[in-house]
Amino acid sequence: MSQAKELLQFHELELDQRILKAIAQLGWVQPTLIQSTAIPLLLEGKDVVVRARTGSGKTATYALPLIQKILNSKLNSSEQCVSALILCPTKELCRQSRQVIEQLSDSCGKVVRVTDIAGSSNDVATQRHALAERPDIVVATPSKILAHADVLDLKNIETLVVDEADLIFAFGYEKDFKKLIKLLPPIYQAVLVSATISDDVARMKGLCLHNAVTLKLEEPDLVSLDQLSHQRILAEENDKPAILYALLKLTLIQGKSIIFVNNVDRCYKVRLFLEQFGIRSCVLNSELPANIRIHTISQFNRGIYDIIIASDEHLLEKPAGKTKNKNGQHKHDHESSASRGIDFQGVNNVINFDFPRDVTSYIHRAGRTARGNNKGSVLSFVSIKEAPINQAVEEKLRQSLGKQPHLTVDALSDHPQKPTGEDIIKLYQFKLEEVEAFRYRAQDCWRAATRVAVHDTRIREIKTEILNCEKLKGFFEENKRDLLALRHDKPSRTLKVQSHLSHVPEYILPSALKRVALNRSQTQPAAKQARITGAKTAYQRQSNDPLMVSEVDYGKRRNTPKRKKAF
Repeated sequence: MSQAKELLQFHELELDQRILKAIAQLGWVQPTLIQSTAIPLLLEGKDVVVRARTGSGKTATYALPLIQKILNSKLNSSEQCVSALILCPTKELCRQSRQVIEQLSDSCGKVVRVTDIAGSSNDVATQRHALAERPDIVVATPSKILAHADVLDLKNIETLVVDEADLIFAFGYEKDFKKLIKLLPPIYQAVLVSATISDDVARMKGLCLHNAVTLKLEEPDLVSLDQLSHQRILAEENDKPAILYALLKLTLIQGKSIIFVNNVDRCYKVRLFLEQFGIRSCVLNSELPANIRIHTISQFNRGIYDIIIASDEHLLEKPAGKTKNKNGQHKHDHESSASRGIDFQGVNNVINFDFPRDVTSYIHRAGRTARGNNKGSVLSFVSIKEAPINQAVEEKLRQSLGKQPHLTVDALSDHPQKPTGEDIIKLYQFKLEEVEAFRYRAQDCWRAATRVAVHDTRIREIKTEILNCEKLKGFFEENKRDLLALRHDKPSRTLKVQSHLSHVPEYILPSALKRVALNRSQTQPAAKQARITGAKTAYQRQSNDPLMVSEVDYGKRRNTPKRKKAF
């Protein structure tokens, strides 16, 4: 019997018709393997440990039975109380969990209410007011729950969900978690959801689960090669800019893409590099506040940007708190990580501009695409020094996907290779000599994105965030000289963007791509852009700027002061 026939369908899971209606509105055809297996156990009230790979639908796995449980309880009682806690290691994941629950309970009216108190977009007073209304579900990090323990009644908790449980202790929440468990009633249903079953998860299991069912699906860490393709380009550091420029400008890579690098400075360098060619992108900066990061992800998910540049710095090297530099200053928010858990929607491609430092990082990066039943691709730039790591990734994927190695020779390689087995990470058919003309442009623009330019860009973002910070408005009203100084203090240098670079001359195009490029240019008339007025362009630029966002509600329209006319 095929797997598709063995899986229970949504209408067979004993879910309320209102939930089924919301599922249909989301366009979900059938549950994933983990959902079909775990939801019946959770509806029976059992404690469950769920281990499943990224992108397998773990959030909906606990959200669906949780909503059903609340609907059932409200048939017998009209008392409004907090009956469920969802703990997440990061603010972004808290927001995602809340959004999924809101989507799945959309047809329930206001019967099921959920509140996220983890985001820094809400001040303490706003958070306490939301908790005073006693929502059915509270989503937060463990530390946020403890901070509001005096106003949050935990005596009626019936369900505890720990999402990305393998990161809770790693992010320094172990003490907070142990204190929180002592505040809960003696009997409640507990659910641990994780991509891995680590020692931390085992210890957490002993703290909050009773006679738990461990559901560990024997599945590969990534989806099959039919759904997710892995490719590599042999590229040294000097080759990377030209290759990236050619791939994007010739639209050899289409769809929404995530470009991964190994640190935040590299994120901005790549963004400045692409800007010079008229390629718009945004940066997911772990050093900016959570509301800015969330808004950036929202802009990408809504299609305002097709390219987002992110890093997966080793945030777990110092799990007890935030990483500090030599001066003792915080370098980035330890509750932010791009390669774990964040739900980037509709990602077609993952581009490893910097090859990941280890196998685990590669798997988590690749997990950002080919989610659900969608297809995706991973393209990695691999240098000679990174060949051993690439080989380790290859072996891990071969073991995970159940590939039996056999003798073969890579016919696409420019150099003879030993027959080490079937390649999982195929060599991308890309000849650098055919786009040699791109190299001169790319090298000049790459050199133009200097450390000073990166520094000035980051300073400009920080200033914009300070000027738009609601909490500092009172300070600036009392210290207007500081406000004026901040507004008039300009960076020492700015990166000059030349408009002619956004156009690719026909003479530098490879002969095989000239006809394709010509056809695409004809289907995108320049008159379309000419119809956009200057005022409309300015409004769109301002409304889509991730930094022009209110701390209380980043989804609302921004109110900016109007300029006075000069007489």
